[in-house]
Amino acid sequence: MTQDLDPLETNEWLDALDSVVTFDGTDRATFLLDELLDGARRSGVPVPYSANTPYLNTIPPDREPQYPGDLEIEQRIRSLIRWNAVAIVLRANKESSELGGHIASYQSAATLYEVGFNHFWNASSESHGGDLVFVQGHSSPGIYSRAFTEGRLTEEQLLRFRQEVDGGLSSYPHPWLMPEFWQFPTVSMGLGPLMAIYQARFLKYLHARDLADTANRHVWGFLGDGEMDEPESLGAISLAGREKLDNLIFVINCNLQRLDGPVRGNGKIIQELEGVFRGAGWNVIKVIWGTGWDRLIAADKTGLLLKRMEECVDGEYQDFKSKNGAYVRQHFFGKYPELLDMVADMSDDDIWALNRGGHDPQKVYAAYQAALNHTDQPTVILAKTVKGYGMGEAGEGQNITHQQKKMGETVLRAFRDRFRIDLPEERIAEIPFLPLANGSKEHAYLHERRTALGGYLPARRRRSTESLEVPALSAFDSQLKGSGEREISTTMAFVRVLTTLLRDKKIGKRVVPIVPDESRTFGMENLFRQFGIFSQVGQLYQPEDANQLLFYKEDKSGQLLQEGINEPGAMSSWIAAATSYSTNDTPMIPFYIYYSMFGFQRVGDLAWASGDMRARGFLLGGTAGRTTLNGEGLQHEDGHSHVQSATIPNCVSYDPTFSYEVAVIVADGLRRMYADQEDVFYYITLMNENYQHPAMPDGVEEGIVKGLYLFREAKSTKAKAPRVQLLGSGTILREAIAAADLLEQDWGVAADVWSAPSFTELGRDGMAAERWNMLHPMEERRQSYVEAQLAGRPDGPVVAATDYIRAFAEKIRPYVKRRYHVLGTDGFGRSDYRRKLREFFEVDRHFITVAALNELAAEGTLPASAAAEAITKYGVNPDKPDPAHA
Repeated sequence: MTQDLDPLETNEWLDALDSVVTFDGTDRATFLLDELLDGARRSGVPVPYSANTPYLNTIPPDREPQYPGDLEIEQRIRSLIRWNAVAIVLRANKESSELGGHIASYQSAATLYEVGFNHFWNASSESHGGDLVFVQGHSSPGIYSRAFTEGRLTEEQLLRFRQEVDGGLSSYPHPWLMPEFWQFPTVSMGLGPLMAIYQARFLKYLHARDLADTANRHVWGFLGDGEMDEPESLGAISLAGREKLDNLIFVINCNLQRLDGPVRGNGKIIQELEGVFRGAGWNVIKVIWGTGWDRLIAADKTGLLLKRMEECVDGEYQDFKSKNGAYVRQHFFGKYPELLDMVADMSDDDIWALNRGGHDPQKVYAAYQAALNHTDQPTVILAKTVKGYGMGEAGEGQNITHQQKKMGETVLRAFRDRFRIDLPEERIAEIPFLPLANGSKEHAYLHERRTALGGYLPARRRRSTESLEVPALSAFDSQLKGSGEREISTTMAFVRVLTTLLRDKKIGKRVVPIVPDESRTFGMENLFRQFGIFSQVGQLYQPEDANQLLFYKEDKSGQLLQEGINEPGAMSSWIAAATSYSTNDTPMIPFYIYYSMFGFQRVGDLAWASGDMRARGFLLGGTAGRTTLNGEGLQHEDGHSHVQSATIPNCVSYDPTFSYEVAVIVADGLRRMYADQEDVFYYITLMNENYQHPAMPDGVEEGIVKGLYLFREAKSTKAKAPRVQLLGSGTILREAIAAADLLEQDWGVAADVWSAPSFTELGRDGMAAERWNMLHPMEERRQSYVEAQLAGRPDGPVVAATDYIRAFAEKIRPYVKRRYHVLGTDGFGRSDYRRKLREFFEVDRHFITVAALNELAAEGTLPASAAAEAITKYGVNPDKPDPAHA
């Protein structure tokens, strides 16, 4: 620290500052300091920078608004909810700890939630679209407890906590399991913060495009300080600052503990997060100290108390709260004699009662109100609490507290006494659920507050008020007719389908095209000028390509969401749009297109969450297939996304080959998701390989949707010709078609060619039939769709080839009641010419032909020498390395 050369002058400056604060207020003082700093910088004076403010509450006591509620009544309600939250977990684990659950997280956050429920969070009503609250997953018992206290859940339901098979309360927030209660799945840590940011941005999008009035709605994200270590938690906060999302409020429960120990034992998580968020352009409000500290802080004229507060690391603060008042006196205040004198008139109990800000409703209310009033920036509230607050020796502030599922009778008695819960001594061991008495002041107050805010939360809308009138398949007539002599990719076919939808007079405004930063890659640059890229500030510059037809255009009412090189962000935008039917009663139709390799592999957790949220929309895996994106090599070549998408039960997946298949699939998705309001979403892979597309054959629509149809019968009319069935999807179907020609021309084998747009849907259909047959042994056996389709064809083996690993087409093996051989692209990708890649991965026409001849030989229809001759004829190297391991 630089030596003070003129203490007298220094004191004059400080006195002047005190005078301004006293007579003109802190706003004036802030203005003057900003002016001084700007002047210093202009003069070249090195100005010290700190992203941190002192370790004190951001809002001083004299600027706190008057609390609008009855603190005593709210305390009694809050205490009852605390008890019932504990009871939910303890009773679920009374016999054993098999079911699990969490006590400590909600106990630390109870005040943070209750102030919101009582005074801030609007339910969806005629006068308000509803606030969106991302509940921290481990706090779910407290939310169930409040719903029980409100009369929304019964005691019987509480007793079935984590017993989800028969419809009990879900362990964490899961819309799939509780579709009328939870809105957002949040326990996969980091996804809640990320999704909340893009949810807030999507509300701005809807408002700017006059699709929904979202001006007075807010997104509240409840997060844990340990959760902020997840890259996703902080990964998009700069976007929130850049986009000025003043409808977004993060509440970070800084109880200083992770699952196993301190979050920042050797540092200060609140100060660290303050710097990170302030640097990203957020308004930061710190709620560190409760009201009991106000007198001490005001008396700290020398700054010694603040010094002690700032020199203590979080590991020490955790230690203090795991002990007692005498320990705090000795180890916190006792470091400096002056601080001991400051608390000399306080008993140990008084010192222990010095609360942290996150447990003080007055402090929390002031922070929430300030956040609501703040404009042009998102707000983060850093609220200091104690993990396991009130649990005493069972886990308050202790490293083991996150795993606690038991509390002995002595501890429960202390818990009851601490929160002044009206519970007779003889009932403590019973751990009863305690409802609010009808007619009591507390009962009336609870319901009055929620009535004033429009109803009860959490609550989820299962169906939008309106079902959309989607276009008929005939709207995509140009795709159904084929491309004629022109060669196009399925990506281009999709862009034409998308453009048709964007121009549709009934649903065009509902379509949300989403790209990371690949519009030109996918041939979508024509959308820039026609529909614009959404930007809250419009376009503040003239793009360098302004003189071109397809110039880059940002617009306040733009329809396209371009998210930059940011797949998780783009996926979160897609989720916000795909669940808008529920969160906003405004069904939207999102199409998110991306490199397929960077889809389920990179954002699989978000894709799973979207299934949990009952999302409705289209995911387009562009440049798909392991041999189709020929110039990008190992990192980009996707041969497995269809296997990954199949793990999500409500994700309907397709790998189309021709433009008419794309059109039929999209039309079916529109019908199911937006006319019939089914809770499914679609994954469609698209290729960048150009070729001619035929017109749609008659009567194949059902087969396309179900996943299999006969594309072309064998040309051979010889009655005794050997017969095979060739199946393919994506671009490899074209190799199967070529193989069919080789088999007929060179080997006299008749080959029927089948398009299989979805081995995933075929496999699911087969498993459903298999299950039904197992459980109904006395009834007529059901056939899978695959079995039924192949049953009408002549005998002979089946060969399937795709641009994906063999596990993809293997899904239907049990339902192919004949010899079945699968070719696929197992192994790491390569960069080369497509013909070389298909030869390398053994899925080209020659390998399909060899495989068919081998299967015919295995059946005894042809001699094995035929396959050997084919290997020689087509130059196949039988000793080449296995691509699965090369």
